[in-house]
Amino acid sequence: MSAAFVGAGIFRLNLDKDARPALSQQARVSDFIQSVAMHLTNPATQSSRQPACAGRFYPANPDDLLRMVKDLLDAAVVANEPPPKAIIAPHAGYIYSGPIAASAHARLRPARDIIRRVVLLGPSHYAEFSGLAASAADVFVTPLGPVPVDQKEIARIRSLPQMMVFDQAHEPEHCLEVHLPFLQAILDEFAIVPLLVSEATDEEITEVLATLWGGTETRLVISSDLSHHHDYQTATSLDRATAGLIERLRAEELDGDHACGCRPIRGLLRLARQRALNPRCIDLRNSGDTAGPRDRVVGYGAFTFAERE
Repeated sequence: MSAAFVGAGIFRLNLDKDARPALSQQARVSDFIQSVAMHLTNPATQSSRQPACAGRFYPANPDDLLRMVKDLLDAAVVANEPPPKAIIAPHAGYIYSGPIAASAHARLRPARDIIRRVVLLGPSHYAEFSGLAASAADVFVTPLGPVPVDQKEIARIRSLPQMMVFDQAHEPEHCLEVHLPFLQAILDEFAIVPLLVSEATDEEITEVLATLWGGTETRLVISSDLSHHHDYQTATSLDRATAGLIERLRAEELDGDHACGCRPIRGLLRLARQRALNPRCIDLRNSGDTAGPRDRVVGYGAFTFAERE
């Protein structure tokens, strides 16, 4: 993916811490390419969402950022297996949760020339609203360059009553942004469908994910940390229990004490049950394992959801 490098700053960190019509894969990819080309060849009409966390959650310097992301991805242990349909990955500062996020994102590498769309769901930390919020931006910018937003797909889900466009919620939000540099380092040309979740039911979230399900060109990324602000031993025990619930697809038992992104996780788990996905925890650590003290930690988990063959 071509990258117009932008941004500079001080590297500081924050611990706070298918219901779609039946189309052939070739037709879906063709639609995607036309949609992206329309925006990229007409930059005067573009609107952009600028990075909110560069220099805090990850380096603002593009060379430093790319080096850090590649090091994290290269250090990830990856099994020889097909790339998952969906992943859950954390969203804290990279020195804290970066290694665990890399464990999940690295599993998508073998499909780098297949994946053309990534649906991103995460919890809204700075705004409360009813339902799910899309963005009107044409691109989300990181220090590694612009990432196209698939506005054609967003237009398709706008007919759902739980959907809204709420750019003010997206502007300060970190939970989706921190995944973009990983995706930029891993994938070729791709677009995103960035959605924030606030007061939405499990059924509403599942419906949106099912509508965006697509084929092999589409993958789902759910952004969530796990337990917050317990001591190391307590967090370790709680997060193991949470991982067990996720692996058993026990959506109804998850709440905000288990994960800040419990709502999008529950939506995914319900859909995983319907689509017979195979969930697996591939990494489970906390900030006490990576870069923080152990008296007050944040938990992080990486999970994959594979389609059964």
